[in-house]
Amino acid sequence: MTTDDGVPAVLFLCVHNAGRSQMALGWFQHLAGDRAIAWSGGSEPARDVNPSAVQAMAEVGIDITHAVPKRWTDEIVHDADVVVTMGCGDACPFYPGKRYVDWELEDPAGKDVEAVRPIRDEIERRVRGLLVELGVPIEPLP
Repeated sequence: MTTDDGVPAVLFLCVHNAGRSQMALGWFQHLAGDRAIAWSGGSEPARDVNPSAVQAMAEVGIDITHAVPKRWTDEIVHDADVVVTMGCGDACPFYPGKRYVDWELEDPAGKDVEAVRPIRDEIERRVRGLLVELGVPIEPLP
């Protein structure tokens, strides 16, 4: 499944779009480069991205300091080939014909960076697996 220009498109969703989905988007963009596109969104976006998530991602060389939590839209869900949900349950959108993947991940909200690191690492593992499934070559890490 790919966009009209042949590039796979993935949407990462969680409730607040402040932790898990932002880290997943950061990993996806870092590893896929311009060979795939991704967005993130939430059903109830927070004001800011979780500072522990920002710090944890910075530790692996991925800058998400300029990320802004945002609400998902019907249009962006429609444009995605794969919708990855992370803990949003019934609040996540469902459209027949879309490929949905649910990642059960601990919510990093309110946790310090030490507690967020294992979540970050599990998200990296899952993003890498998704990219392999999509046939997207992974950028080598610096």
